[in-house]
Amino acid sequence: MENCGLVSEKNEPVPLKSISVEVRVQDHVATVSSTLQYVNEEERPLEALFVFPLPADAAVCHFSAKIGEQEIVAEVQERQEARDQYDDAVSSGQQAFLLEESAESPDVFKLSVGCLSAGQNAAVTIIYVTELAVQDDHSLRFCLPAVLNPRYTPAGTTAAASGSDAGIVSEISSGCGAVPYTLTLSVHVSSPKPISKLESNCTLDPLVLLNSDHTQATVNLRPGHMFDKDFELFVFYQDTHQPSAIVEAGLTTAPSGSLMRDPVVMISLYPEFPEEVLKSLATCGEFVFVIDRSGSMGDMMHQGKGAQMRIESAKDTLLLLLKSLPMGCYFNIYGFGSNFESFFPQSVEYNQDTMDQALKRVKKMQADMGGTNILQPLKHIYSQRCNPDHPRQLFIFTDGEVGNTKEVLDLVKSHTRSHRCFSFGIGEGASAALITGMAREGSGHAQFITDTDRMQPKVMQSLRFALQPAVVNISVDWTLPDGVTVDTLSPPINMLFQGQRALIYVQLKGEGSGGSVGTVTVKYSLKDQPVTNQLHFFLKQTEETGLSIHQLAARTLIRSLEQEERSGAADVEGIRSRMVELSVQAGVSSVHTAFIAVNKDCKQTVKGPLLQRRVPTRGESQKKDPLLQLDSLQKASGCWKLDATLADAFEITEDELTNQKPAQVDGSVWATLLALIWLYGCKIEQQVEWQFVAMKAASWIGSQKGEISIPDHIHSELLAAGQMIIGNLEPLGLDRHGSKPGE
Repeated sequence: MENCGLVSEKNEPVPLKSISVEVRVQDHVATVSSTLQYVNEEERPLEALFVFPLPADAAVCHFSAKIGEQEIVAEVQERQEARDQYDDAVSSGQQAFLLEESAESPDVFKLSVGCLSAGQNAAVTIIYVTELAVQDDHSLRFCLPAVLNPRYTPAGTTAAASGSDAGIVSEISSGCGAVPYTLTLSVHVSSPKPISKLESNCTLDPLVLLNSDHTQATVNLRPGHMFDKDFELFVFYQDTHQPSAIVEAGLTTAPSGSLMRDPVVMISLYPEFPEEVLKSLATCGEFVFVIDRSGSMGDMMHQGKGAQMRIESAKDTLLLLLKSLPMGCYFNIYGFGSNFESFFPQSVEYNQDTMDQALKRVKKMQADMGGTNILQPLKHIYSQRCNPDHPRQLFIFTDGEVGNTKEVLDLVKSHTRSHRCFSFGIGEGASAALITGMAREGSGHAQFITDTDRMQPKVMQSLRFALQPAVVNISVDWTLPDGVTVDTLSPPINMLFQGQRALIYVQLKGEGSGGSVGTVTVKYSLKDQPVTNQLHFFLKQTEETGLSIHQLAARTLIRSLEQEERSGAADVEGIRSRMVELSVQAGVSSVHTAFIAVNKDCKQTVKGPLLQRRVPTRGESQKKDPLLQLDSLQKASGCWKLDATLADAFEITEDELTNQKPAQVDGSVWATLLALIWLYGCKIEQQVEWQFVAMKAASWIGSQKGEISIPDHIHSELLAAGQMIIGNLEPLGLDRHGSKPGE
């Protein structure tokens, strides 16, 4: 992107001067309060626009603005009503602030900071709640993105102000150069579990533990931080796999029987997968890949640098999937649009010959098959006889919607005992009801790939899920005093894969008369072994804990209603009305509401129209992904050949590649070792994409005359060759076998 932060028509610096953030972590969720300090450095009034990203599951719950000594607190209104009120206020010279979800993506918000007089300051405070993502090391990750790319337009510019959200997502960029504003940040953490440690990619002050059982702590970002990269915080708890329950009291002023009046309980479920289970990757299976080839797959994934057509990204992903399959499994590939076709009449055994045939056809795939009729290829696949020794795993990629969602879901559900279905929604137009529904009815996993996401990491994560056992038969049972009942607010959980965490929200109804303690029993099965966990909790909280869990529970209900709305439910107006009611009641944002605040005491007349100038963007020429280039050269068995194409992938000459090889070492072994060194040295941050490629390579090396041990003199030559392709191997910690310790 060309635009670097907030710029005026004179290309002057952004008037955003500082950001102050307070983060309150409560077990697996966080409340984030951000205050943004603006100043209008123009000699005339301006309308500032601030487009910024939030976590995908965030719910904005507060928006206020302070101009001088006066503070204006916004209220949630129906979206169009809020827009109309904002436009009326600005056109009459009043200061107005509007915050709304992007219609294109719920994790992008647009902040319109209305009419600011020349030289005037404004402080805008936004509070949101979010669930924290679980990482591979079992920590919880909080991220404050540095891709805050605010921009404003001085009054009197000539571009038209359409008011549309179009282009919001594409105008978020990582910026260039130093950002002209600073960040201060403080964190408070509390949990039923002891806190082990807090880590960050930025420099923190020392951690302060607030009690003897280590369940509360605070930490601050060291002063002087320039907001030139994402701020990441990783929270580590003891007993991380033990389920936990947190009760949050409601508002006594809320309507009786409403969600915000009653207590809400949040259950965290993060099952532990023993090492022997994690190692038991399936080496068999039938993998069927179903690719949408309708015309819309020819659209670009995004408008920024390195943009690809969706079909090209899908083809790159197919290449990676084909290289990652285990030898001896079965596979097939279907393309569909108005009709469908398959690469093979029926699934074939995976070997070098069938992989080569498939790769040739993948390269020729185009978005040229018309509409989106997914029902017919599914019927054909399900009509094929299943091999009991090779469980069927279905991977479906689509970017559109269908008019027969219910019929498709019924079909998937009728075959749930014979397969698992992993679904991928590509771009903003994918039907959430279709994608989540196929995964739910097919006991698989759904992924949504926005136009700014890389497809490969999410797909490879699902392949890992397909190859590993899953937690199934999940049940949650409650034992409560007489007169108290539960209303489960979260959708049902059919299964959990390794590394997945589920948060379950329930509303407690009724006063109760038989005691103050409740019990929840969580049961599930992992690899046919039953697991039971029992938790006890107090029904009423004795301390103020805020409303973050209520607001996340409301967000969960709103998201479910949005899915119903998109699925073509009969009572669309009723669903939309319920969403608006819940959004206003809980004070959380939704796609049909917005926060609006107007300073009616500001009487200054606005001179000239307040119009919006779009900053031009510039695409960059495409370059082949070096990771995909290397992956494409791997053989089905897992090895690489020592030849000119491998040298080209390493961006060295063939002579440079081969001259380092000792005479007594086989060429393919040498090439495969170098490929692994390159992966670990250059692409470690993308390990989720090449993990199965590397496992196959290591397995192939191990099969060559047993375990290969590298003598000292050859080890030094290997390091020299590796240094040539990645620069310096010392940070890798490679051992005498050319691999990382423990690999």
